Amino acid sequence: MAKKKPFVLRLDPETLAALEKWAADDFRSINGQLEWIIDKALKSAGRKK
Repeated sequence: MAKKKPFVLRLDPETLAALEKWAADDFRSINGQLEWIIDKALKSAGRKK
């Protein structure tokens, strides 16, 4: 598995609550949900294969 680099992310409480619910609905952790969202956005923008 590729090594992952940790970083701090600040979110307002409303955004975090929405993200937590979305992650739970998809049976993912918050971290896993963020990785999925970012990966999808990068592919959609043509910045990742």
